[in-house]
Amino acid sequence: MEYRIEHDSMGEIKVPANSKWGAQTQRSTENFRIGSDRMPITFIHAYAILKKSVAKVCVDLGTLSEAKAEAITFAADEIIAGKYDDQFPLVIYQTGSGTQTNMNVNEVIAHIGNEYLAEKGVEARLHPNDDVNKSQSSNDSFPTAMHIATSLAVEHNLLPALAQIKATLQAKSEEFMHLIKIGRTHLQDATPLTLGQEVSGWLYMVEASEKMIREAAQHMRELAIGGTAVGTGLNAPEGFDEKVVAEISKQTGLDFIPSPNKFHALTSHDQITTTHGAMKALAADLMKIANDVRWLASGPRSGFGEISIPENEPGSSIMPGKVNPTQCEAVTMVAVQVMGNDVTIGFAASQGNFELNVFKPVILHNFMQSVELLSDAIRSFNEHCLVGITANEDKLEHFLNNSLMLVTALNPHIGYENAAKIAKLAHTEGLTLKEAAIQSGLLTEEQFNEWVVPSKMIK
Repeated sequence: MEYRIEHDSMGEIKVPANSKWGAQTQRSTENFRIGSDRMPITFIHAYAILKKSVAKVCVDLGTLSEAKAEAITFAADEIIAGKYDDQFPLVIYQTGSGTQTNMNVNEVIAHIGNEYLAEKGVEARLHPNDDVNKSQSSNDSFPTAMHIATSLAVEHNLLPALAQIKATLQAKSEEFMHLIKIGRTHLQDATPLTLGQEVSGWLYMVEASEKMIREAAQHMRELAIGGTAVGTGLNAPEGFDEKVVAEISKQTGLDFIPSPNKFHALTSHDQITTTHGAMKALAADLMKIANDVRWLASGPRSGFGEISIPENEPGSSIMPGKVNPTQCEAVTMVAVQVMGNDVTIGFAASQGNFELNVFKPVILHNFMQSVELLSDAIRSFNEHCLVGITANEDKLEHFLNNSLMLVTALNPHIGYENAAKIAKLAHTEGLTLKEAAIQSGLLTEEQFNEWVVPSKMIK
């Protein structure tokens, strides 16, 4: 491999000749060979949005030349467009402030920007620290980029996925609203409801989770930029934070605001923790929905079989003709991963010592993974399972008519204890509920037919 020599404050180091990064990025690649999880590329793009916004503001404030700002903007736009995704090789498990990734972004922007300036015949050259990192510290720029990336991920990935599944569940609820079935609590027979009512519960779970996520995500719109090293704003001009945040809002289309307390913004990640907590609640609801679907579709001959789900692929390498609820299984695996991510985020967020939390990369990684997994799983579950659900009306009617819990309708007429006697008699003697009721002598067949009407028990 061919190399070139780069240098930083610690001296010279060999860097691959075809790379756009510099000395500090290279040192990180050599010193932190830990795992294969790398900085999310969408986070890198968010960082480039920040660098571009800062450059524009610095020109307005008179602290950066127009030529340098133009070069930074050009380089940042190239990165945002995905043209240099391979130039960001750093792993999650590095410095906890994310300094090395900040410098990776600074170095790549400086390199691309300097090539741009050279082509333009401009003598000025960008320095990663003095120009690209002007009026910033990793301590405020990294959490700012975190909040940009996480906000964009929720807004443009997760929420659209939730809109899709809501539309499907709404349609299925309406389609199945007239189909009466037996309810189940404690995995035991309960009183009737309609299949549409059951699905409406799933729908409301998604709607409630979406509302909580939206509300929590608003808190991530506060940005740390302007706090610099410890929150005091050293080396940042007055009004810098407001101007940069306004530019970021313009670039992203989201309404961000400057954090009102930069000391909080650098050392606390309660806003991300809260938002991920709402995502964990969504994961819990998705677990419940997926479990219900696979229970209700169990069979085809030895299970409930009240609904049928699409048959997408063979389910067994040894049992011919077997088809499994694989989309449900994928969703439930994603759910437990998100729950595990929430534990990591919670522990990491608790480690804000003095003026800085140094668990930022792992918080970012777990949050972004959860958004990606939830969004992808919801789309897949919706497309390959939920939209194709059909009701097996014969099974619904069979279980309804054979349930002992229809006896609950008799409570107001003959009392709980007498109704219980009828249910137990039917169960022990293998009788229908009507047969047991008549045999008990507690009511007539006419009274049973009048009082035990499933369609009157679902309101």
